[in-house]
Amino acid sequence: MTNFRKNARKLPVIVCIAIIIFGAIDLSAVTQSQNDAATPPAFNQLAHDIFKQLVEINTTDSVGNVTTAAEAMAKRLRDAGFADKDVIVAGPNERKKNVVARFHGSGKRKPILFIGHLDVVEARREDWTTDPFQFVERDGFFYGRGTDDMKAGDALLLTTFIRLRKEGYVPDRDLILALTADEEGGNFNGVEWLLKEHRDWVDAEYCINLDGGEFEKQNGKRLQAAMQGSEKVYADYQLESLNPGGHSSEPVRDNAIYHLAGALTRLRDYDFPVKVNEITQNYFARTAEISPGDSSADLKAVAKNPPDPAAVARLSREPYYNTLLRTTCVATMLSGGHAPNALPQTARANVNCRIFPGDEPEEVRRTLERVAADSKVSVTLVPQLGADGKPVPTVTVPPSALLPEVVKAMEKTLNETYPGVPLVATMSAGASDGKFTRIAGIPTFGIACMFFELGDNRAHGKDERIGVQDFYDGVNFTYKLTRALSSPN
Repeated sequence: MTNFRKNARKLPVIVCIAIIIFGAIDLSAVTQSQNDAATPPAFNQLAHDIFKQLVEINTTDSVGNVTTAAEAMAKRLRDAGFADKDVIVAGPNERKKNVVARFHGSGKRKPILFIGHLDVVEARREDWTTDPFQFVERDGFFYGRGTDDMKAGDALLLTTFIRLRKEGYVPDRDLILALTADEEGGNFNGVEWLLKEHRDWVDAEYCINLDGGEFEKQNGKRLQAAMQGSEKVYADYQLESLNPGGHSSEPVRDNAIYHLAGALTRLRDYDFPVKVNEITQNYFARTAEISPGDSSADLKAVAKNPPDPAAVARLSREPYYNTLLRTTCVATMLSGGHAPNALPQTARANVNCRIFPGDEPEEVRRTLERVAADSKVSVTLVPQLGADGKPVPTVTVPPSALLPEVVKAMEKTLNETYPGVPLVATMSAGASDGKFTRIAGIPTFGIACMFFELGDNRAHGKDERIGVQDFYDGVNFTYKLTRALSSPN
């Protein structure tokens, strides 16, 4: 996934977007001191220790162990006073277990589910400045694989649950925490498995997913806080060219690698049609209000239906805006040939697509086939694997109508913590486990709770990091938001 900028039918009207825009103002000096004072030092230290522990447990799919992280978090919850029966470590694979904890409330309202994933993408030591599985603090940042995506979020959730328990807080509803496996890849996705095998453990009125909903800042100035109500659909396609091959001393133009290379070049130069929906229109319109000059004008122009083509062309030069305007497909893996002295018999590429809600996977496949424009290049949808390891269809993911109580709690927490920072509705370009909860009928809202610097997205990349103060501010925000969502008053 990604909690950055990671096939519904025509989207229903997204209701209840009653969000007041004040315009972004730089209150970093004020809010920093307010946040530090709001969180007792012991809980900031606890959050730091949990974060460090998680980063230093390798949870990659290849050689890592998510179960080790799940058990470590379960121990912290039990040590904080959670009953054994309320902390469950379970999963379909010995290396891919999940931890689920229940914080009992008065039962006046249905539970809230909070989710985060414990697994991380691969990281090679030789690619990094520091060891990716050592937690390093340097120059105002925490470095390590998963600092951004998303062990910081896991630490925020766990710290909040422990703090509320220590304070004797009694919410008006049960709070459920699920930290899970295989969001980034693998055959044992934890959220999907829990919903299929143990729905009663995680059933809730709605879900808060810290792996989505970007809180954006630029040059230290907080711009906006997002609440993700929709996300694009992840799909992989294989482009393949087959050939009888032959001896490399007698080359011919009919070459599998050349056929594939031509198809990929044409894909590089192709843009899918522009699409808008209620959430992206809301995002562009509200972002326009805090953007300067020409950028503001372009954002307003693409918020219209239909969007202005000239503005679309200009904004499409920015990768993030481009992802919000259309389905995107990009070549991500390549293989071909079987010997250095033989004409290739095969050439294959993986093309990763992030499909705009409303576009169907088969429609995208046909478009790729048309763009390839070569009868000797086939295009097939790569099946996704379910929790049982068997292929499952790529399905539509409905958006989540913005619930008034969630909007109200977010507005309250923002106004108390970052006065003047606007709340906006967004669609994530990346995929997340919110897909599974939405399909299961649980409205899901991505809320990152931490600010990230625009232009410094290192999730999945080299020297992944998050700001130290941004993390501690997130500790405070997550705690306040959880109380706002579950307060009996």
